[in-house]
Amino acid sequence: MPHYHKLGAFPHKRHTVFRQPNGKLYAEELVSSEGFSNIYSLVYHLYPPTIVQAIGEPYHVAPKIAVQNNMQHRLFLGYDVAPVEDYLEARKYLMVNNDVQISVAAPQKGTEGYFYKNVQADEMLFIHEGTGTVKTMFGSLRFGYGDYVVIPRGIIYQISFDTPENRLFIVESFSPIEYPKRYCNDFGQLLEHSPYCERDIRQPENLETFDEKGLFTVKIKKQGTMFPYIYATHPFDVIGWDGYFYPFAFSAHDFEPITGRLHQPPPVHQTFQTKGFVVCTFAPRLFDYHPQAIPAPYNHSNIDSDELLYYVDGDFMSRNNIKKGNMTLHPMGIPHGPHPGSVERSIGVKETLELAVMVDTFRPLMLTEDALGIEGKDYFHSWKH
Repeated sequence: MPHYHKLGAFPHKRHTVFRQPNGKLYAEELVSSEGFSNIYSLVYHLYPPTIVQAIGEPYHVAPKIAVQNNMQHRLFLGYDVAPVEDYLEARKYLMVNNDVQISVAAPQKGTEGYFYKNVQADEMLFIHEGTGTVKTMFGSLRFGYGDYVVIPRGIIYQISFDTPENRLFIVESFSPIEYPKRYCNDFGQLLEHSPYCERDIRQPENLETFDEKGLFTVKIKKQGTMFPYIYATHPFDVIGWDGYFYPFAFSAHDFEPITGRLHQPPPVHQTFQTKGFVVCTFAPRLFDYHPQAIPAPYNHSNIDSDELLYYVDGDFMSRNNIKKGNMTLHPMGIPHGPHPGSVERSIGVKETLELAVMVDTFRPLMLTEDALGIEGKDYFHSWKH
C-alpha cells in the first residue's frame, strides 16, 4: 500500500474551517476505496468537484470475447498492434475475466483535450517504450522505459507523451493493486527481505492548482461503457491534500531479484498482488550458484492459474524465438516448461539480462477478437524437437 504523503496546503484538523484568501471555503473531498474502510486521502478544491454542466451520450467500450474457454498454450505478437493517435482508442484488449482486463497499446498522443477516469478498476501502465507525464489532482508523475505507473480507481488523470513512439502493457484490476502482504510488516512498512522498499516508490510531485472555469470533458469508464461528463471547473483545482490514496510509479529496474543456490520459483519475482491475480517482474539477475544447478525453470503444471508473460527485453532463457512485445499464455490445467534445448543451454550460464512482466490470474482468462488478430500460430507445437 502507498505510504503517507502530502502536498500543498490543508488545515491542521480535518473537516474544519479552511478558507481561501477571498474568504470562501475550500471544498473538502474524501477520496477512498472500499467505502470508508480502506486507504483514503483528503483533498481540498477551489470549487466543489460536483458541478456538472452536461452529460454526453454514453458509448460501448467493452472487449469483444472470441474464446470463452481457452485450453491451449498461445503466443501473441504485441508489436503487431498498430499505432493509434488517441490514448484510449489505442488500447487493444486481449484477455479478460471478472478480475482483470489486459491490453496493449501504441498511442501516439495522450488524452488531448479531455480527462479520463476509470471508476471500477485500478490501472497499471507498464511503459515498454516512450516517456511522458501522468497528471492528476494529486500532482504529476514522470515515467519512462520499465516503469509501472499505478493509478487507483476513481482518479481523474491526463497523460502526455514526449514523442509519438510509445508502447504500453496495461492491466486493469477490479480489486486494489497492493504490495504483497508477505513483504510488509503489521504496520504496512516494506520489510528488509522485500525486493524493493519505499525509497523506490515515486510519489506525485509538482502540485499545480488550476483556477479555471469552462467546459472540461471527463471520460468516465464504468461497466464497459464510457460516459462523457462535462464539468464546469478544472478537475485539478486542488490547493493541497494528504493521505494514502494516490497514484505512484515504480521502476522494474529498481526491483532487486531474490536468487539462490537452486532455481527459485516464480513467487520470488512477485511485485504486486490483488484479490484476483499477482504481477511478477523477471529482472536481470545472477543465476543459481549450486555447482550442479540448472538455471532454466523446470516443467510445471498451472493447476490454479492462467500464466501470461509479457516479454520486454533481453533473451528469455527458457523460450525459443521470443521477441520483445511477445506474450505467451499458459492456461491452467496443462503443463508447460522450457523449450527444447534451453535446459542444456542454461547450464553453467552465470546471469540473464531478461526483463519480463508476468500476470498470474486465479480465474481463467477469456480471449478477445483483438487477441486472435495478433496471435502467432501453432505456439503449442513449439515444444517439439
